[in-house]
Amino acid sequence: MNGADGGAAAHTGSRVRRWAQQTFRALRWPSYRRYWLSQTLSLVGSWMQVTAQSYLVLELTGNNSAALGWVTVAQFLPSLLLSLFAGAIIDRVPRRWVLLTAQVVLMLTALALAISTQLGVVTLGLVMALAFVSGIANAFDMPARQTLAADFVPREDFSNAVALGSLSFNVSRTLGQAVFGLVAALGMSLLGGGNSDSVARLAFPFYLNVASFGVVIWVIAKLPFPVRERGGHGDVLADIREGLAYVRVTPGLRYTLALVGLMSLTIVNFNVIIPYFARAVYGLREGGFGVLNASFGAGAMIGALWQASRPNPLKNLRLGAVLLLLSGLGLALAPGGVIAALVLACCGFSMLTFLISANSSVQLTVPDALRGRVMSVYSLVLVGSGPLGALISSNLIAQGRWPGPTWGLIVLVALAAVSLGALWRFLPRELSSPAGD
Repeated sequence: MNGADGGAAAHTGSRVRRWAQQTFRALRWPSYRRYWLSQTLSLVGSWMQVTAQSYLVLELTGNNSAALGWVTVAQFLPSLLLSLFAGAIIDRVPRRWVLLTAQVVLMLTALALAISTQLGVVTLGLVMALAFVSGIANAFDMPARQTLAADFVPREDFSNAVALGSLSFNVSRTLGQAVFGLVAALGMSLLGGGNSDSVARLAFPFYLNVASFGVVIWVIAKLPFPVRERGGHGDVLADIREGLAYVRVTPGLRYTLALVGLMSLTIVNFNVIIPYFARAVYGLREGGFGVLNASFGAGAMIGALWQASRPNPLKNLRLGAVLLLLSGLGLALAPGGVIAALVLACCGFSMLTFLISANSSVQLTVPDALRGRVMSVYSLVLVGSGPLGALISSNLIAQGRWPGPTWGLIVLVALAAVSLGALWRFLPRELSSPAGD
């Protein structure tokens, strides 16, 4: 290597190091780093379970998109009903106990699903019941996790921590869904007696998820949660009203949350769209099913990495929303699984760009005493709209009725475009400091 080549290599290495330091800067805080690593491992198991559950529902019902939609309703309905109450509780009690309780409940529902699937007694009704119970736990777990970064990183690294949290979520999505086909094949050998049609083979991902919960429960129990300002000085309803009032009088929050809710009702329903297109439209088995999901996760992972290196989270709020509409339209027109996999990577990238921008901008304008309640509103509009969004999307894309998969997805994109156009000029362009800071 000559001097010029050596200098170029050194320059490139220096740029890579600077990029890594900027992109992963929140991980320099030990407590956040321990939680982030444990959560990444646990979420790999959770995404294997999500993928296996979707596949199980379609297998139990003969590729019924409505059944998949109703399971999604059962899973997200508790967030619609309980998110505001959960936010008031999170601002009152130690977050450690909220997180530990939620994780234990999620572990037990995964165990029940694993055992019933292995024994061959699993039914659609049982899957829906367990999805509802896990949804109750997630109604508390999601806003509690969303607020956790504020306990372990300073404000200047906060948006980076939010982006890295989404990166963890989507690295796990990519790994969990990519290995689903392999795990199901192992389950066929270990639990299904070599029978590729035995539902017992799908129990193996559920058992792996149960094991993964042990790590994150242990880490949460050991984390040094700091003493923080507590909210909640009146009754619970008064606390909920206080959080809603803060959102109402803060225009940037109000319009950002409105857009997140409307997009969730329309195009952000990939937990229904991807499984149905993979199994019913493209006729894919476990391997191809996992590849489509993993492609979406890989794109989301790249989007999270990109956002982690951006200093201003608001810059990409509008861009992410526009890219999400364009990629959703591309998926509607994709002729087969190979093209769909590429388009889904774009869908994942754009969805995470949009959601991380929204999440970071919301959290950076909220005082800590109200953080749980405001983030419960965020969970309400993002996850709580899931039941209605799942029903809308599953009915629009169903084969054998109008408009069908292609035109149904185009209708969802059009509805999302109308929502974005209506709110475009009201969306914030600059971050404001939290009131009371």
